[in-house]
Amino acid sequence: MKLNTRFNYPKSKSSIVSGSRVYNVNGENLPSVTTILKATESEDKKESLKRWRLKIGDDEAERILKESSARGTRMHKHLEEYLIGQTKLDFEDDDSYLMSQKIINESLCKKFHEVWGSEVNLYYPKLYAGTADACGIYDGKESILDFKQSNKPKKREWITDYLFQVAAYSLAHNHIHKTNISQGVILICTPPPYVEFQEFLIENDELLEYQELFKNKVTQYRLMSSNEI
Repeated sequence: MKLNTRFNYPKSKSSIVSGSRVYNVNGENLPSVTTILKATESEDKKESLKRWRLKIGDDEAERILKESSARGTRMHKHLEEYLIGQTKLDFEDDDSYLMSQKIINESLCKKFHEVWGSEVNLYYPKLYAGTADACGIYDGKESILDFKQSNKPKKREWITDYLFQVAAYSLAHNHIHKTNISQGVILICTPPPYVEFQEFLIENDELLEYQELFKNKVTQYRLMSSNEI
């Protein structure tokens, strides 16, 4: 694996405005990809989350979400350090480290041949922005990578938002940097005791389809935002 900093990714600052995350890129405030996905999610998904909260209670739901978020943040940090060649040797063998090592051993060290960047800021002018976990050449294809932690293994039909995320980032990268990203890679790992790894790919025509669907979500979000003014 080699680091090739061939692209000049913009610096940006994210903040919360009226409860939604926005990125300031080149003086322009843009909604985040996750903000757009959350605002335009289906009623079925909203009801599913409500049922889950009712089943286990708000306190337990918040505990699980907080714990998962913290573990995911640590896992992402380990992976970022690995990709930019700054892996530290003094970290503890906690859940997040074991999960990041699983992703490295099962995938990154075997297939991620050229790294363009890790935790890179991407944006589509006037529409949206966000931070991609990684981008580069994965298994011979220009790709966007997304790292996820999950409390249990996923089925493909459960990861629609993840597919939208890599589609949005690939669309932005291709538009700004004139690349030909044709593959999104989603790498998922569960915590101990099982530490199960999963790889999901979205490529070619399916990726193009999700890019178009995300454009529709952007349009829907902009209409919703204009109606709130």
